[in-house]
Order: sequence, then C-alpha cells, then structure tokens
Amino acid sequence: MSADSTPAAESDPQDGAGAYGLVRARVGDVHRLSPSFVRVTLVGAELTDVGNPGATFDQRIKLIFPTAAGVLPEPAAGDDWYAAWRALPADERGSMRTYSIRDLRVADDGATEIDVDFVLHLVPGNTGPASSWAASATVGDELLVVGPRRGRFDGGGIEYLPEPSAAVLLAGDETAAPAISRILEDAPAHLRGVAFIEVPSARDPQPIAAPDGVAVHWLPRDGSPHGVRLRAAVREHLDAAPDFDAAPDLDAAPDLDTAPDAEADAAPDADETADLVWETPTYSQTGERIEPATAASADHRYYWIAGESTVVTGLRRHLVKELGVPREQVAFMGYWREGVAMKG
Repeated sequence: MSADSTPAAESDPQDGAGAYGLVRARVGDVHRLSPSFVRVTLVGAELTDVGNPGATFDQRIKLIFPTAAGVLPEPAAGDDWYAAWRALPADERGSMRTYSIRDLRVADDGATEIDVDFVLHLVPGNTGPASSWAASATVGDELLVVGPRRGRFDGGGIEYLPEPSAAVLLAGDETAAPAISRILEDAPAHLRGVAFIEVPSARDPQPIAAPDGVAVHWLPRDGSPHGVRLRAAVREHLDAAPDFDAAPDLDAAPDLDTAPDAEADAAPDADETADLVWETPTYSQTGERIEPATAASADHRYYWIAGESTVVTGLRRHLVKELGVPREQVAFMGYWREGVAMKG
C-alpha cells in the first residue's frame, strides 16, 4: 500500500497491542524509481525489533509524519502509545498513514533497513501529507514507524494467506504494487499464478523477483481512466482460464485495448458506494457470514485484489457473483477511494 490511505479493517492500531510497537526511524536513502514512485529507506537502532524478514508479504505498517511545522510528535512509548498520540492536540500529532513494506533487510549485526515505496500524487489539490513528505525527503529526516514486533504474527496486518498448494491471482493498481512485489518475492519457488499491476505510465514498471511459475503483467494507463486496464486484463484472464489449469504464458500480454464489459460494470453494487471495502477469507467488514473453506476448493485458487475501492469491488463482483468463486477464496482490500481524502 503506497497511497495516503488506511485500511478499513485496521482503524485502531491498538487492536494488536503488544504485537505492534512504535519506534523512531530516520531516512537512510531516497531513490526515485520512476515518475510515479520514490523509494525511501528507513534506518535506525529502534528498527531492530520491527518486522519479520522472509515472511513480510503484504504487511501493513503505520507511518507518522512530522507536523506542518516540521515537528515530530512525541507520544508515550509502550502499548499505550496510540492513546497518547490521539490525546495530542491535532496540530501537534502530525499525520498517520498506512503503507506496505516493500523490503526488509537485516544485517548480521541485526541492523535493519525498511524500504517503503511511495506513490507521488503531486497534482495540486490531490496531494496528501505522505506524498508531500516523500517528495522532499532527505537523508536524516525522521518519522515514527508502527510495525509488528519481530517474531510476532498475532497483530494482523497480513492478508495474503493462501493454502500452500493454491494457484494465485494478484491484482492491483500502483498503491498495491509494493505489496504485490513483496508477496511474490517472499513466495515459495513453486508458486504458480498471475499478477496484474496497473501503473500511471509506461516508465513505472519495476523488476520483481517472482517465482518462475508466476506471470507478471504491468498495465500502464498512459492517460486512460483509472482501473480500466486492470479490470479488462483481469476479466479477460479469468474468462479464458478461470481455474488456472494451464501454466501461465510468461510472454503473452493481455489485450489492453479490451474495455471492461459495459453491462457488467454499469450498475455498482451497494458495497461499491461505500468509502472503502475490506473483505478477506477471515474477515468481513459488512458482517457477511464466511463459510469455512473446503479442501476441494480453497487449496486450488486464491485471489488477492487491492487498490482503488470501486475498481476492487467491481472485480470482486465478477469473481463471486458472475464466475461463482467462493468468497472465502477472495481477499479484496480498498486501499483508497478516488475523490476521498484518506486518514489514519
């Protein structure tokens, strides 16, 4: 996740009290990856207890940025940090946003580096505090990181949970690109499936060390409306091989000129009108009953879809309502919603 966003399923970081910790970090490096992405490497002694290398997947973390005056807040340490942070005056809290870890490296001496890829939304009126901070970040700048304590997996923040033998479909826009990249690089070598990633321009695709059995398709928008190419590519793939029975064609590219089915996308579901959606095989934001996965189904296919909320729900509808995929095999997360300022 790399937009100024927060997942609907994690409105209170205190939910995983004890499993999460608040630490101070500083910028160790800044690298402009492409027109739309900048990678900020975070370092610092307090990061040695954060994250689980090799099992990061789509792990969410919280970043707290300095105030408009450039002052980093000083909430109390310990498990009560969130209450302490919330108790600060609004102009002294800084801004909290949710991101995915792109990479987590631990040296022999325990020194830890965390890469966070930021999507730069720099159009006037469409720029959040995280994009603004990342666009001007320099080595030595400080911020606060809320992340899982090393060795702890009971605090949540990871939604990628396929059965070991499942074939996977990963789909998302630029805000999901860091999570998809990390998922694939942490995945076992035998994983098979396909990944579709829509990005703003043809200069934005980045190398991913994906398993040989996973075909990765980058989908540059280059001026087309957000989500059109992602929906078209995913729907074409699903309609052609919904069961993933065939091995992926690593050289074949989806027909990016194919528009989504106009009738299927004409009337949004009720959940598409919500600010954000967050439904996984183990959690339902709407309270929908989740049936236990069966061995005959859940070990075969798994779908992970994230990004702009209306695009995500449109793809979920095609999977569940039109193709009949059991909803317990689909994780779909609205990281952000077009036209809505995200907080937290």
